[in-house]
Amino acid sequence: MAKFMDVHRDMQGITKEQLAAAHRADQAIEREEGVRFERAWADPKAGVVYCLSEAPSADAVKRIHERAGHPPTEVHPVTMEVS
Repeated sequence: MAKFMDVHRDMQGITKEQLAAAHRADQAIEREEGVRFERAWADPKAGVVYCLSEAPSADAVKRIHERAGHPPTEVHPVTMEVS
């Protein structure tokens, strides 16, 4: 499966609790599209949230986020990684 980083904008002031709730909402239905959301990060001041997932396609990621109530602004494939 491919990895994807998606971006949500206009989320100024998001709290850690709200981020966790949104992440759980995605995870509750992710299997229906074959997606596995790994992590989420936020910059509440800038209003940006990032999510890392493994999925069969960017469209699968978009569909899960849309159904969970927070459609992404962008979805990018992650084709290179270093640690």
